[in-house]
Amino acid sequence: MTRTFTITLAAALTLSGAAVAQDYSFRFQSSDPAGNPNFALQKEWAESVSEMSDGRIEVEMLPVESIVAHNETQDAIAAGILDGHITDTSYFSGKDPAFGLIANPVGAWSDPQQMFDFMEAGGAELMNELVEPYGLHFIGATTPGLEAFVSKVPLEGVDDLKGLKLRAPEGLVQQVFAAAGAAPVNLPGSEVFTSLDKGVIDAADYTVFSTNQAQGMHDVAPHPVYPGFHSMPLVEVSMNLEKWNALPDDLKQVMEESVKQFAQDQVAALKAADEAAVEEAKAGGEITVHDWSDEERAKFRQIAMGEWEKVAERSENAGRVYETLTSYLRENGLIAE
Repeated sequence: MTRTFTITLAAALTLSGAAVAQDYSFRFQSSDPAGNPNFALQKEWAESVSEMSDGRIEVEMLPVESIVAHNETQDAIAAGILDGHITDTSYFSGKDPAFGLIANPVGAWSDPQQMFDFMEAGGAELMNELVEPYGLHFIGATTPGLEAFVSKVPLEGVDDLKGLKLRAPEGLVQQVFAAAGAAPVNLPGSEVFTSLDKGVIDAADYTVFSTNQAQGMHDVAPHPVYPGFHSMPLVEVSMNLEKWNALPDDLKQVMEESVKQFAQDQVAALKAADEAAVEEAKAGGEITVHDWSDEERAKFRQIAMGEWEKVAERSENAGRVYETLTSYLRENGLIAE
């Protein structure tokens, strides 16, 4: 055997081995920027997919806006420009109000595990009924967790919301707070600290406790509510439907299990950051952390349900989300019969 033939054969075998080792290569785009802690966790998920599939699946994780805008990933996946995304489902509520309702049913969840349990009990099937007509397959859900609530005044329950001037985003979150008797104010996130400091607002729906603490929100609003009672976004991990269908069953299982593990890892990491920030805040002696009782959380859910019902009337799919969600909450004692 000549040296040239030997080299050629060795190269061919190497290429053949690489083809076997990496059967599928996917590009996923995130709705988070590269420097965000959530994106770092998403990159770890991509690495875990490779490990769990013995290198048969490689996922390239791209930060927000890498290929398309954050609210264009659904169309890009259907068109084959992207293979998948990790994103807040509410970005697509302009196509169907159902996406907004399932993405963040304000007041529904007091713990991420409640949402994960809902996914296991029919929520995942419902998500696929919503996204598959758009050419996607829903693999699983994650979340950064419950957003805390910053306030200049003590908030022990629903009655304390009456007349409260608070910053809240437009849409369902603002609707629910208004229904609870608060006075929502439209403000960009960049103006929350100054507005609290100057008394323009009394409280704000902003983000998770550890971020609020790091940004000094509690210096001007020393009565946070933690864990939060209102907002917890559903972050979907979805991919192109045809490419999903082309995967063998064992690799579909790998993808599903990897997302479940990723969700638990993300929640644990961010919860640890929040808990450390809570302990730091309490140790300082100038911040009072308020934790609403189950009864007060249930009251807030009841108010929120009235607003969910309004969204439910806007499309057939939104109505199905409403019925599925409220049935689950009743069956599990999270709202009154």
